[in-house]
Amino acid sequence: MSLTRRDFARKSAITGAGVALAGSVGALATAPNALAATDIDSDEAESARGGHHGVGYGPLIADPNGILALPAGFSYKVITYSGRTKLESGEFTPSNHDGTATFEGPRGAVLLVNNHELAGARAQWPHPVPLTEGLVYDPAAAGGCTVVEVRRGGEVAEWVGIAGTATNCAGGSTPWGTWLTCEETEDKAGKNGFTKDHGYVFEVDPEDHRANRDPKPIKAFGRYAHEAVVIDPKRGHAFLTEDASGPNGLLYRWTPPEDFRHGRGRLRTLADDAGVLQAFKCLDSGGRFVDDLSRATRTGTVYGVDWVDVPDRDAKQVSTRKQFEDGEITRARKLEGMWWGDGGAYIVSSYAREESPVQHDGQVWFYDPKRRTLTLKVLLGVNPDPAKDGAFDGPDNITVSPYGGLVIAEDGEGVQHLFGATETGSTYPIARNELNIGTEAEPEYSEFTGVTFSPDGRTLFANIQTPGIMLAITGPWKRQRR
Repeated sequence: MSLTRRDFARKSAITGAGVALAGSVGALATAPNALAATDIDSDEAESARGGHHGVGYGPLIADPNGILALPAGFSYKVITYSGRTKLESGEFTPSNHDGTATFEGPRGAVLLVNNHELAGARAQWPHPVPLTEGLVYDPAAAGGCTVVEVRRGGEVAEWVGIAGTATNCAGGSTPWGTWLTCEETEDKAGKNGFTKDHGYVFEVDPEDHRANRDPKPIKAFGRYAHEAVVIDPKRGHAFLTEDASGPNGLLYRWTPPEDFRHGRGRLRTLADDAGVLQAFKCLDSGGRFVDDLSRATRTGTVYGVDWVDVPDRDAKQVSTRKQFEDGEITRARKLEGMWWGDGGAYIVSSYAREESPVQHDGQVWFYDPKRRTLTLKVLLGVNPDPAKDGAFDGPDNITVSPYGGLVIAEDGEGVQHLFGATETGSTYPIARNELNIGTEAEPEYSEFTGVTFSPDGRTLFANIQTPGIMLAITGPWKRQRR
């Protein structure tokens, strides 16, 4: 059913453009260096008085071990470290940690499924995902997932969940307790020595090893440069982001067949053409077509959303995003992380440059499936000096915090952070990557990925992608002021 101009005008009048929906994160606009001029200054003053009572947790304290700067009272533990820690089978932990989710494990343990974003030929990677018998999709590919078990006493075990996939990026968890790992590539069999086509989503069960045998792609979700996926637990829709350019990527919605019921292992039973895959099309409050999400230059902007069928979801000849003419769908650069919360999907557009109508250093949108609206919650202006600590840029992986608001992993230029955004717009730093993988003269810091809380909300897990480190952060978490 199409969303007409009259429908959207009526819904806009009801919801009110620019008004945060109940229970959702409020609008946030961060101008470059605005954080350094407000939150951090007040943090230092409060710390001097012996405590921190404002938004966030205070200034970050340098790490003598050169890995992670945190606020006072917080600490971290290295859970896995590529090339240092080992799997149960004896191989080293694979590199390039990316999307991650947590699940309740046996006897109080926490299970995590960790993507490894390894692209191209397998031979170029010192620590690929091991080709564990029965768990391999394509033996020529280096990527995949590992399952990490953090036991109550602190012991850690790690094993392969899926192997032989490529460029496993953000992914997403399901309401029934499994992980969907996404291949951010369009490489076909024959390229990089691959024996099968890539660009699919696969389901990984963190608890049942047998369920992961003989990996089967969920072709119904389409073949393209997948970034992230969330499942609407009420309606059963899957929402999927595409991280691509030339032209910019799309947001997709998959609608299941009428008689389909979600559950463990059910997705792999789907026919390749099951359900309907569609791409989004946005209309502004006046019913005018919006060609690119970068057009929104003010937080609180609300677009109506329609959905357009994808002609060839398996992209046999033409990439899915190239199957549409101008005016048929809406595009966005660097559609990245997603997270389901507050009755809808939070969606990240990491940045926009010359390829887009308007430049920015990050957006976070909220899609309300009931109202079929997309609201701009976070807008980061272009950062003029990424090497200077203070401003944030390049949001990527994202999670909804049990303490209110969002926690966002930064994949920008220069300094890299985990940062929070409250429900009414304040931002605050949570961590800073201090592992220099460049030189003293030209320092370089890898992006953060896989930000996610433990099921009990006491531990924040996050990864430093290069070389591949999973970290567990604990401390005096508190409910953030609105």
